[in-house]
Amino acid sequence: MTDTPPEGPSKRRRRIASNTAIFAVFTAVSRVAGLVREIIAAGFYGTSKAASAFTIASQIPNLMANLFAQAALSAAFVPVFTDLLEQNRKREAFKLASSLFWIILVVLGSITVLGIVLAGLILPALGGRNFDGDLAATLTQIMFPVVLILGLTGMLVGILQSYDEFSIPALAPVVWNGVIIVLLVVLHSHFSHGHSIYAYAIAWLVATVVQMLMITSALRRIDFRLRFEVDWRDPRVRQVFGLMLPVTVGLGIVNLDALINSTFGALVHGIHGQGPRAIQLAFLIYMLPQGVFSVAVSTVLFPTLSRQASRREPAAMRHTLANGMRQINLLLIPAAGGMLLLATPITRLVFQHGSFNAESTRLTAEALRWFAISLPFGGLNLLLTRTFFALQRPWIPTSLAAMNMIVDIIVSIALYKPFGIAGLVIGTAVANMVMTYLQIERLRIGFNGRLEGGQTLMITVRIFVAAALAAALARGVWAVTDGIVGHSIAGQLVSVGLAVAAGGALYAKAVLMMRIPEARQIEALIMSRLRAR
Repeated sequence: MTDTPPEGPSKRRRRIASNTAIFAVFTAVSRVAGLVREIIAAGFYGTSKAASAFTIASQIPNLMANLFAQAALSAAFVPVFTDLLEQNRKREAFKLASSLFWIILVVLGSITVLGIVLAGLILPALGGRNFDGDLAATLTQIMFPVVLILGLTGMLVGILQSYDEFSIPALAPVVWNGVIIVLLVVLHSHFSHGHSIYAYAIAWLVATVVQMLMITSALRRIDFRLRFEVDWRDPRVRQVFGLMLPVTVGLGIVNLDALINSTFGALVHGIHGQGPRAIQLAFLIYMLPQGVFSVAVSTVLFPTLSRQASRREPAAMRHTLANGMRQINLLLIPAAGGMLLLATPITRLVFQHGSFNAESTRLTAEALRWFAISLPFGGLNLLLTRTFFALQRPWIPTSLAAMNMIVDIIVSIALYKPFGIAGLVIGTAVANMVMTYLQIERLRIGFNGRLEGGQTLMITVRIFVAAALAAALARGVWAVTDGIVGHSIAGQLVSVGLAVAAGGALYAKAVLMMRIPEARQIEALIMSRLRAR
């Protein structure tokens, strides 16, 4: 590995913008595919008790994967791996990756076996009138190997991202959703009506295996070779696990929020066990803009922030972070406004087919409105947390996440009885707001009070004004058009599509007229791509 001259600021910004655009496009396709997947599943299962059993069953292995693998491992691994590459120690970096691979295989393999055994003992006892515990246990046992597979995949993705290879990691979820869709449609009819939900669990597991195979094949781009060796004495291995502990706790606390919402959702009176599924489907719509924009920005900036931290460049880190925050606000605040005012028509268009009826739409839209308020704060939290990880200070967001979870639980317990599903999601929204404030304050102190806060606030106010005008226009266009075209699928596509197009056009025009720099960056990127073609 030879030394390479450092990139200039202009070239670095173009590279980051290009990678963000690529990641965002693939992620957008993946989220759309995910919506198609859930539309098909909602048509088959609606918000039935079987669907709620699947929701709980899928969240358990996903929670375990985040606790002990995937995001937690990647967040701890990338800064250490990147630091070795920055020091031109490629051989040691690959040795570290190989050791971690085999350690993960043994540890998560053991956890997977234990989880399969315990699921059969615990979930049947927890079930009852709110969800089918026996069914949830069987579904969990089918899907629990996902913990091991995602753990290994997360580490391999970290290697690719450290080399600024984002295309295959971004494309893999698209394929994952595609495999599930095909297998769900094909296998659904091979089970009796009461057991057709098994098709979804099997498709989930198979798709996860396919995703890992894609990531493994992409490693050839960087000439990575897995070695059959484990060096437990390697200080870098201990460093990764030392960083992983607080990350595991922090991300685990954050991911517990979904499980808490599902658990309390099953207890809401008068909705016959539909709460967990309704919250999950609302969360899926919420995650479409969240995944396309904030996940893309945070994922692409994470290796850059890690490199800047390794080089001890606080000024560059401040600018990268502030620019990322403004990009997230630019994209998520208008999405939140549109989602808030169009929650019912969006939910009806996306999900109200087959077994998903008008009551299911009402419940899901109620949750979606409050998720919309939480949207920009959730996006900022993702980037802010990654910044702490890049600085190898993971205990800070972990402690803040613990405080945040207490806020969420208190608000949820206080509000779920009087407000039902809305009360649960209000708890999530309030907790996200508190988390954003606490993380910004802690980073501002760490950067000696300089975080480009004044500029970010000024630009965010302009963004909010433009977004409010755009959302109001979108609501008006929808109301007029909906009265004309009705609620057929074609009619809904026209009314919702015109509303989104009109609001989006007004917003784009407004932020460019306001000379918001991040909007100009996106415009310049699009124009350069068009000229290149």
